[in-house]
Amino acid sequence: MTTFHVTECAVVDAPVERVWDVVARTDRYAEWVAGVIEVTDHHGIATLGRTYAERNRTLGPLRTDSVWTVVEIDPLRRRVDTGVGFTPLKDVTSVFEFEPTRGPDGREATRMTYRVEYVIGLGPIGLLLDRIQQPGMRANMRASMADLNTLIRSEALNTRA
Repeated sequence: MTTFHVTECAVVDAPVERVWDVVARTDRYAEWVAGVIEVTDHHGIATLGRTYAERNRTLGPLRTDSVWTVVEIDPLRRRVDTGVGFTPLKDVTSVFEFEPTRGPDGREATRMTYRVEYVIGLGPIGLLLDRIQQPGMRANMRASMADLNTLIRSEALNTRA
């Protein structure tokens, strides 16, 4: 079986501490993660070894229930979760990495890398399915980071008002 890696990067217009604060809140994923319809079980702040569950959109009208386990936390730098419930994808791993940077205006910002690793079963049919689903996965990852940026900016504006 082949392991696939899908990676997207974006700059979020906020300091890494603020980005980390939102991404660490597993109960908030439906607010910014494209494809998450609702978080059905969570423990609030991501905690090593703990799980959280989601109801997700997959291909087209298909829905699934997923359960994620937090397997690595390097505060302000990296978090890794493993997930189940995405048949025919197996061994799904979601990796968030953060690096302080500066935006075009010179203000603090965060370079965020969002990577998903997985194995697809079903032989040649799985490879075909991957070719179909991967562009949507990439688009959802980009949309998630854009939505995260919008969420953080809107919360910053609301605290100034």
